[in-house]
Amino acid sequence: MSKEQEERDLQKFLCDVDDITNLIQGLNSADPAIQEKAITDTEKRLSSTTVKNENKCKTKVDRTLINTRSMGLPDQEEMMNPENFLAAVEKDAQERAKRRKENEALANALKEMGNDAFGKGDYALAIQKYTEGLKKQKDMQAYIKLQEYEKAISDCDWALRCDEKCIKALFHMGKSYLALKQYSQSRECYQKILEADPHKEKLCKDCINEIDLDEKRQCEEERAMEELEAGRQTAVSVNQLLQKLNRPDENILYYAGGIQLLTGVIRDCTEQTLFRTNNGFSIINDNEVVRRVFCTMAKSPAEVEFSISLLLLWQAVCKGNEENQRLLLTHPDVNVQLPALLLSEFPAIQEQCLALLSLYVQTENGRRLLVRHLDLTKWLQTLMSFISVFDRRASCAMDLLTSLIVEDKFRIQCRIKLSTEVLPLFTQLLSSVKTVNRPALTQCIAAMGDLCSDLVIRMQMAESPECWQACLSLADECWPGDNITRYPECLYAVLGFMMNLSLEPNLTIQELAEGISSKSLSLLGNKDGRIVTRAVGLLSHILPASPVAVEEAVKQGVVKKMIQFLKAGGQTTSVYAMKTLAVCTRSSQQAQEQVVKLDGKCKMLLKLLRSENEVVAGNAAFCLRKCLEVPGTATNLLETDVVRILLRLASRDSQKTMVQENAAVALGKLCSTDARHTSRLRELNGMAVLKDSVKHVQGV
Repeated sequence: MSKEQEERDLQKFLCDVDDITNLIQGLNSADPAIQEKAITDTEKRLSSTTVKNENKCKTKVDRTLINTRSMGLPDQEEMMNPENFLAAVEKDAQERAKRRKENEALANALKEMGNDAFGKGDYALAIQKYTEGLKKQKDMQAYIKLQEYEKAISDCDWALRCDEKCIKALFHMGKSYLALKQYSQSRECYQKILEADPHKEKLCKDCINEIDLDEKRQCEEERAMEELEAGRQTAVSVNQLLQKLNRPDENILYYAGGIQLLTGVIRDCTEQTLFRTNNGFSIINDNEVVRRVFCTMAKSPAEVEFSISLLLLWQAVCKGNEENQRLLLTHPDVNVQLPALLLSEFPAIQEQCLALLSLYVQTENGRRLLVRHLDLTKWLQTLMSFISVFDRRASCAMDLLTSLIVEDKFRIQCRIKLSTEVLPLFTQLLSSVKTVNRPALTQCIAAMGDLCSDLVIRMQMAESPECWQACLSLADECWPGDNITRYPECLYAVLGFMMNLSLEPNLTIQELAEGISSKSLSLLGNKDGRIVTRAVGLLSHILPASPVAVEEAVKQGVVKKMIQFLKAGGQTTSVYAMKTLAVCTRSSQQAQEQVVKLDGKCKMLLKLLRSENEVVAGNAAFCLRKCLEVPGTATNLLETDVVRILLRLASRDSQKTMVQENAAVALGKLCSTDARHTSRLRELNGMAVLKDSVKHVQGV
């Protein structure tokens, strides 16, 4: 043999080794798609080998995951031999097929025995046989993957005879019925899961939603086909225009014009469906000229016109059509380019991209599609950047952001860039109220407040001194103290945002509490009742974090202001004002004395003790118990019905623990300060309640 031939043989052997090594890795992969491809490649190689070796029988590989570790290949050299490897594959496949047939035959025999026992009323034996049969053939998932749905349903039925509430069997049965387009049977499976385990509500809701969408899609396609066969003009036009757009290598203006014509004939669900069923997405998206233009950021005027035309077409085919929305968003090019188009240098492209995305957020399914198929980690700052423009893009971007925030997965993705990119941009926008789109800024602030429902996000923002300072700067800009509110909607929004930030105290809030409470107090003179209510709410959140801030607020007349609001009787304001008053009297003797002085015989507090709002009643009881520390207060209450009121609150089981304890402590203090209240308590047979309150009194 010549050296050249030896070299060729060596190179061929090395190639075979590489190929087989790749096959082994593919067969051992955890990715089902890679496994499937490896099995297909193995079949091809087996087929080619059997042609070359006619003395061997034809080889057919069972499409089963091949366990290469059990092929009996003792050493690396033998494993790398192509013929040995393929022989081992064939042997393994044949053995697996043989075992499967044996198990199937035995399983069927056990099933028949179970059926016989069931018919005779021997249910224990029936379950035993069914269970033994299932152990021999557990192929529910395998059958579904192989699209043998009837066999999967049969296996599930076996499992349900053993346990009628078997969640796994009901789930796979539902999937199989869905694949067979038997929608009512599929829904019934998930209803049974929900009955068996109410905690599976979300799972069942998602599965039933999938059934509804699939059934809707099938109905749409059947109706569209009927109208096409009936010769409806617009339906026929969709097909004709798509065929023309399928022509390759045309001028970009040719495609732009064709797309515009196509957009004009898509009027309702029928045309949308025909666009989908006639490969509209593939014809347009897979065209090389179209893909090149669509994926290029720097565009000529003709390319800009084309991109806008394409976005308008997608709006037409996706409006109200969830299946089209899904197909568009799962196309690889679209998935990558849609977020990039939001950053386009051409406003018209940005506008149409926002309009397309807005179609998705109109429904729960659409929002989930966006969250599931797009990387939204940078969307928060991208959408916020539109606040600097003064056209419809700003409001559209904020509407889109507001709609996305309701999705848990979007909020989780927002966490990633929050500290490094979102907060710096947000604080910059808050400090630029004079130069940005103020209605859009108001929406953005409200959206950021909604984001605070996510604890991680709220903590990141609440611990940022820059964020708080930007909020206070905006408040100063909106209300400089000259009785003129410049930007009331922005001020209202930022107060709500700060209320959400202050739900849990932290070191940053403690350090800034004086400044925040001082600004809140200054806003109490605002003529806008909504702003005043939020200013009082912010006070009620901030003051508990800082005794120093409480003392300063008391000096600035916070007690008098809160009493005025409580006497005015606004429902929401009363909740915040009563909490603020309770916070002040808890640590400030001066506040206690002011309450007693300004609220003669505690008439207002006694009235609030009767409130149906338990938060108000509980804080009123707390405030009263602190005011009883002021000498003479208990005596001044002798002619009131305070004992009866407190007794009712302390003994009522329906009350919150906070209300009961505060009322009981106030009652104990009242009686210990002036014995005449004790006599009144005896008259009302309330000594047992008083004794029960002693443990609370001792801690005061």
